[in-house]
Amino acid sequence: MDPIILSRLQFAVATIVHFFYVPLTIGLGFFIAIMETYYVKTGDEKYKKQAQFWGRIFLINFVLGVVTGIALEFQFGTNWALYSKYVGDIFGSLLAIEATLAFFLESTFIGIWAFGWNRVSKKVHLLSIWLVAFAGTISALWILLANGFMQNPVGYVEVDGVAKLDSFLTVVTNPYGWWMYIHTVAGAMLLSGFLVMGVSAWHLFCGRDVDFFSRSFRLGSTFALIFSIVLALAGHQLGQVTAKYQKSKFAAMESVWETQKGADMHILKIPHFTAEEGNVVEALPLPGFLSFLATNDFEAEVIGLKDIKPEDRPPVWPVFYSFRLMVGLGCLFLAVAIGTFFIRGLVPSLGWGLWIYILMIPLPYIALQLGWIVTEIGRQPWVVFNVMRVSEAGSPPVDWYQILLTLLAMIAIYGAITITGFVLMIKSALNSPQNRVEHYA
Repeated sequence: MDPIILSRLQFAVATIVHFFYVPLTIGLGFFIAIMETYYVKTGDEKYKKQAQFWGRIFLINFVLGVVTGIALEFQFGTNWALYSKYVGDIFGSLLAIEATLAFFLESTFIGIWAFGWNRVSKKVHLLSIWLVAFAGTISALWILLANGFMQNPVGYVEVDGVAKLDSFLTVVTNPYGWWMYIHTVAGAMLLSGFLVMGVSAWHLFCGRDVDFFSRSFRLGSTFALIFSIVLALAGHQLGQVTAKYQKSKFAAMESVWETQKGADMHILKIPHFTAEEGNVVEALPLPGFLSFLATNDFEAEVIGLKDIKPEDRPPVWPVFYSFRLMVGLGCLFLAVAIGTFFIRGLVPSLGWGLWIYILMIPLPYIALQLGWIVTEIGRQPWVVFNVMRVSEAGSPPVDWYQILLTLLAMIAIYGAITITGFVLMIKSALNSPQNRVEHYA
């Protein structure tokens, strides 16, 4: 067995499970902060109950996110030693800032917020949840700037076979990292909006606490509408950044094989399943639209995969279909969010129509995971694009059976954590908000 393949699988397991919790932590933190702001401003206990009800789900999610994220950083040393040696001067500094600035801020004030009900003043308690919410987005920023360097390496020089930081400002202003950040945070906010709408819809369908969940549904639908629009705009910009800096990934996303000016976008396209070049089906073209998506110019040139060395091409099938499905889900989110805006006053009386929102709950999770499949598999075969291959980044002293054993152990442990997380969050979501909770244990 190939140790590199096993290491990639191990990192994928940890990342997929960890990223199940991260987006909700980012988005729900702001939702709770807004509700508690209303409570402090108006003194209305209904808003306090909102913050407490959604706070239980938030805390479960936060704790499990921390637990599942620890193993990710260890893998840089255990499984990817050569990668860490090469980019440690850059990658390490960004992750260190994330830990010392964002994560410690988040971890400190989450304790004040969770255990500070009626123990600190209302304003101090409110400040703590706002700091937690902003710390989550700051944490995401530094992690995505680190990943942005892997996608578009800038601000470094190579000295004695090692990448050395040359311009910190260039690294932290990397356009690839920033558009990834905006796109990811918008997705997290959208996910939180749809989860709040879905849980609220379940309680409204059952006829429980109608006033309470009508309130939360309205704010959730506002999140969904605003951030579905932001997500679409940020996705378009990220696509253009990808077309500029990672032409092979962009070509795989659209299964473009021939370099062409004024490239058409085909609504129906099926690439060959085998290694054979080209597509089985290309139908329903939009003239010049692919060039426009890439550059805002209908006549611009789009590089095809045939002009990229076969050994430098990413696998087309997973990238192409993940991208298409992600975009399709994004369009669905936007349509549902806009439709909900026009019928928001009728939502409590929709009856079986509320199941639309309940069934929507898992879809943003799927869309976010598909986005990472496009991002990471689309970068292949490079771990640092056009600089270092994945095959050169492993830990030579580590044997395949050692990685396999830890992979199986991780699957078992993370599987147990995931089941526990699902059970706890579902149980909490189905509980009545009338269960008065002043603090969390």
